[in-house]
Amino acid sequence: MITDPQGSMLAFFLAFCRIGGCFMVLPGFSSARIPLNVRLIVTIAITLAVLPVLWPTIYSRTTAPTAAYMGLIFSELFIGVMYGMIARLYVIGLQFAGAVLTSSIGFTAPAGHDILEDTSETSVTSFLTFSGLLLLFMMDFHHVVFRALVDSYDTTPLGALIEPQKMLITLTDTLRASTSIMLRLASPFLIFGLLFNVAVGLINKLAPQIPVFFISTPFLIAGGMFMLYLAIGAMIRQFAEGFEVMFNAF
Repeated sequence: MITDPQGSMLAFFLAFCRIGGCFMVLPGFSSARIPLNVRLIVTIAITLAVLPVLWPTIYSRTTAPTAAYMGLIFSELFIGVMYGMIARLYVIGLQFAGAVLTSSIGFTAPAGHDILEDTSETSVTSFLTFSGLLLLFMMDFHHVVFRALVDSYDTTPLGALIEPQKMLITLTDTLRASTSIMLRLASPFLIFGLLFNVAVGLINKLAPQIPVFFISTPFLIAGGMFMLYLAIGAMIRQFAEGFEVMFNAF
């Protein structure tokens, strides 16, 4: 029997703010293809699941809906969004790698609709992003995020003073680590495109009367797609393995 309905609802709402703020930007769960009511139900279900674990920490700060409680709502939302942004920036990095890859192999086809978001992406970039996110779900990356959210009440307790500089440093380090990993994944295609274009430039100097650009483009695309066929398994695997390492580092 619930002896304090008001305090219980206030405690639930505080937990919902941090978890809901994370789910608001978390890749996959925040996709435009998922209806809002489904996202809301999933967030409420997860909040109810973790609330008993966090009950002693949260309930003691929810005696009454005062001005301090309103401040806790905004701080909890901010903390949840920061944890979700760490995962989102890492997945966006794969889109960056896909853009670098398609540019290097000369795959300049018109962009179409993205599978996950309401944006325009090339088919290769959408394929890479969807494959990477699918493998993350298969490896239960959301469990890593859930565990980090529960542990965040130890590192960033409820009602603790938010340090914007610390959070900005965390997001900056996430961008740096993500960019380093994605450039490493796309580096073979960068090298291939550079060497191929240098070779084509030399051929054009030797035989300027030949339309080298129109002749070389099919070979550039075919070579790049063949490299992608050989390397996509290792690329997606390294991307998925690097998520937990990078996320736990922060």
